[in-house]
Amino acid sequence: MLFQNTIDTSGYMIAGYAIFFAVTIIYVASLLTRWKKLEKDLQTLKELED
Repeated sequence: MLFQNTIDTSGYMIAGYAIFFAVTIIYVASLLTRWKKLEKDLQTLKELED
């Protein structure tokens, strides 16, 4: 038989998902931080306009 033993790659799949979700969470946190800073800058500009 040619393909009797298959390599177990489930560890790599779990690691891949973990890395994907970690990067996604970091990206979303970065976007939220930028959004809050942008709102603060916009408020400052509105105050300067008055």
